Amino acid sequence: MSASAEPTDQTTLSIASRRRSFAHLAPLLRLRWSWLVVLVLAGIANAGAGLVGPWAIGRLVDVLPAGAGSDVVIECAIAVAIAGVVMALGTWIGAWALAHIAMPIVGDLRTQVVESALSLQSQRVESTGTGDLVSRVADDSRKISEAAAQVLPLIVESLLIVIVSAIGLAAIDWRLGLVGLVAVPMYWLTLRWYLPRSEPIYKEERAAFGRRAGRLLGGLTGARTLRAYRAEAGELDRIDAASGQARDLSIGVFSFLTRAFSRNNRAEAVVLSLLLIAGFVLVFSGQTTAGAVTTAALVFHRLFNPIGALVGLFDQIQSAGASLTRMVGVIDEASTSPRRSGDICINRPALVLENLWFTYDEDPGSSNHVLKGVSLRLEPGEVVAVVGTTGAGKSTLARIAAGLSAPSCGWAGLDSGTAASAGEVELTALPESVLRSHISMVSQEVHTFSGTLRENVALPVPDATDEQIAAALTRVGAGWAGELSEGLDTEVGDGGIRLSAVADQSIALARLVLADPDFAILDEASAEAGSAGAHVLEASARAAVVGRGALVVAHRLSQAETADRVLVMAHGRIVEEGTHEELVAAGGRYAQLWSAWSA
Repeated sequence: MSASAEPTDQTTLSIASRRRSFAHLAPLLRLRWSWLVVLVLAGIANAGAGLVGPWAIGRLVDVLPAGAGSDVVIECAIAVAIAGVVMALGTWIGAWALAHIAMPIVGDLRTQVVESALSLQSQRVESTGTGDLVSRVADDSRKISEAAAQVLPLIVESLLIVIVSAIGLAAIDWRLGLVGLVAVPMYWLTLRWYLPRSEPIYKEERAAFGRRAGRLLGGLTGARTLRAYRAEAGELDRIDAASGQARDLSIGVFSFLTRAFSRNNRAEAVVLSLLLIAGFVLVFSGQTTAGAVTTAALVFHRLFNPIGALVGLFDQIQSAGASLTRMVGVIDEASTSPRRSGDICINRPALVLENLWFTYDEDPGSSNHVLKGVSLRLEPGEVVAVVGTTGAGKSTLARIAAGLSAPSCGWAGLDSGTAASAGEVELTALPESVLRSHISMVSQEVHTFSGTLRENVALPVPDATDEQIAAALTRVGAGWAGELSEGLDTEVGDGGIRLSAVADQSIALARLVLADPDFAILDEASAEAGSAGAHVLEASARAAVVGRGALVVAHRLSQAETADRVLVMAHGRIVEEGTHEELVAAGGRYAQLWSAWSA
């Protein structure tokens, strides 16, 4: 975890500090410094033009009672019209410049978060729940996008108006400018009261939104299971509780913001009253004119909307800031991955798992282990099947073998066994590209992306030729691909042809063939296809692993029957090991499973 990240428990991903978050934005801003200059210049011109109106009214207050003619009124009207044109141009140019600054930065940030999220270890995501990650990639990203498009233009404009108007107020009459300074400590006290209280409130609100997203996502993805067990009411109660907590926090935020507005309005009323009183005294003593006092009062009154906007929008700024810290937290956590960079040469290695212990608890010394001292050596070209009841630790073993999870204790790596190669290398220390060239995983949860069949199959090798893609599909028995009207150019997934579970899994196996790793990890790769489709996919899987080592988490014992070796797991341990024939003859746990399966 980054040293600048704020500590979190294991139920949420890291949250970066504000300083770290804005430091992450600094290089992105420096790339667009020219647009920043345009933005500031346009804002200054806009704010300066806004002073023309109060000046014109103040001048008319002074000259009209003295008998000035209509020419003065015309001059003032022309000046106000020109100022209006300048303000319109300044607003348009400022919005144009800000769009060239904010939108690319938000896009870059979103891309970095998605890339970082994809590189996080699976057990870390599982320990925090997918809702936390989804809310950061979706809700927090949307919050920052909205702030960049709607809030930032108003913030920049308001800040420049406040600065330029304050200078203009002092230029009208320095004594009236001093009176206007009374507003500074009052506004400062409001911020002193607001800032330390607002950040925890907004962070809590964003976290509540993440929990709500997690509950909703879990309810939607698990709808079939809930209906099967008639558990809809209980899950709806939990979703309602999470939504109620998010709602109550949002109401609390609104109440808190209302109190901040009341403090702001009090400062405006006090200082405007002091300006009028001081102006009356100065005019009465002949030290200034009524027009100057009128101009000063209008200039200060002009600050009401910008300052109100700054305070009113501060809740959105704080909320966007909280979202930024959560997004940068994902980037920082992913950047602390132990994987190395660089080229590592490993020739025909063996996959070695030694004394693996694994727990999902934060404490590695926890007694609640999913794996307990599991060891396995998988030689090149060898197929090992893993069988056992649900909860035996099979999928956890598969994830560690694929390099997706790191063991709590023990060692998982590749062993080339030659001095000319890299020797023994831990899986989690390998660069991602090197790891995937040696090990690929196909699970029961596969995804067909929206796009052409060619793009889906060529995912691990984007520059693969049509002949290579067709050969991979043929090898896994995907004859249905040749029957598509547009062949490899057929659109599949969302917006295209909806494929069957067997076809989706065939694409995943074709990707494996195309990637051509040394080892394939198949985690119940035929479990979702149904009884008829499972036979087809078993044949596809056997074809896909020919010539490479494979660790097969067997959903059906027919997969174990054809394996070179079978491991039987129970309660996180390997309790039996041998060939299919040896284990059947031994009359142990596997023989009982096979007898029930055969019957």
